[in-house]
Amino acid sequence: MISAIRGTRDILPGEVGRWQRIERVAHDLCARYGYAEVRTPVIEREELFAKGTGESTDIVQKEMYAFTDKGGERITLRPEATPSMVRAFVEHALEQDLPCAKLYSLGPMFRYERPQKGRYRQFHQLDVEVFGIADPAVDAEVIEMACALLSDLGIDAELVINSVGCDACRPRFSEALIAALGERVGELCGDCQRRATTNPLRIFDCKVPADQPIIDGLPHSDDFLCDACRDHFAGVKSQLDAYAIPYRVSHRLVRGLDYYTRTTFEMLGTGLGAQNALLGGGRYDHLVKRLGGPDRPGIGFAAGLERLVLALPEAVGEAEPADAFVVAFGEAAWPAARLLTRDLRRAGLATLIDYEGRSAKSQMKRANRSGVRHMLILGDDELASNQVTVKTMETGHQQSVSREALADHLRAAETGLNRV
Repeated sequence: MISAIRGTRDILPGEVGRWQRIERVAHDLCARYGYAEVRTPVIEREELFAKGTGESTDIVQKEMYAFTDKGGERITLRPEATPSMVRAFVEHALEQDLPCAKLYSLGPMFRYERPQKGRYRQFHQLDVEVFGIADPAVDAEVIEMACALLSDLGIDAELVINSVGCDACRPRFSEALIAALGERVGELCGDCQRRATTNPLRIFDCKVPADQPIIDGLPHSDDFLCDACRDHFAGVKSQLDAYAIPYRVSHRLVRGLDYYTRTTFEMLGTGLGAQNALLGGGRYDHLVKRLGGPDRPGIGFAAGLERLVLALPEAVGEAEPADAFVVAFGEAAWPAARLLTRDLRRAGLATLIDYEGRSAKSQMKRANRSGVRHMLILGDDELASNQVTVKTMETGHQQSVSREALADHLRAAETGLNRV
């Protein structure tokens, strides 16, 4: 037997309804907030993420599925969506075509990391991006949209925010971190020792228990913000207060990507263990220019669909039963039964039929097991009178309905109009 690759998984019929629920909510939410959908390739040039995500990030250093193609070009499966979205925004000059450059996408990403609950090597994200607006009000709107997504899905979560500053003030903070660490750098894990020389802020991402007492004693980013960054963060918090959105400020929230500036945020779920981040994002005011585009600010977030599926209320996404199962009594009824099945499906009703030519008794057993709402019986009497015997499975009630009125009857039954 050939099994799925480690870190990947099949989404089976019993679970796919939960995914479809999230996707429907995401599409509807993005439409309400004025976002246009973009679908980017799953393969990109390696340099896009080296320049965009950052050479020093774990994604680029350890996790990308990168390879040389037959033409000698370095290619990677996309490990995250934002650089791809920026590339599409720049390459196609989308700011000229859209009234507001607000984009979103849904799709698979790929990272080579240790699989764990809600975390796979192929995973899926909803990605939301806004380009060209620097006002802190748009930061708050993006965060409010993220809160609305979880609210619409019935998921409780805590909002955590921070500001990591800008190119003007962050160097002072980085220097203060290195100075505070002093000779204790050597006591940190290997990843943190590397981060101390490449991007000291990312030491706050460390989850190694032995490192936490040292990290807890480090300076806080808000003590080093320049006046412009301090005013921007105050504007974000003021608008969140106006929206009556509760939040917690955490100096440890720096996110794991090099391109973030100023606002960062996460939504943390409950009952997911250590991997409790449902979505996260922030501002990236220089990424568009870094990837060859105009000097346009940006902000966005990504939500992991696997995490959202785990966090959904248990009953959400359960498969709906079919509307009807057509049962043919006798050989003469089979042609009419097949035509009836086709016509009901065209009328928008989920309809099942047994194509294996089983006996009427076996067909009725299968109808019972399938959990359908109605059993439709076609035999000699029904064919002669152009009627169909309709059995409501919940009550056992049976009645004859004309062939022409059947679809309307079944639809009305779902609204309770024909219940007895």
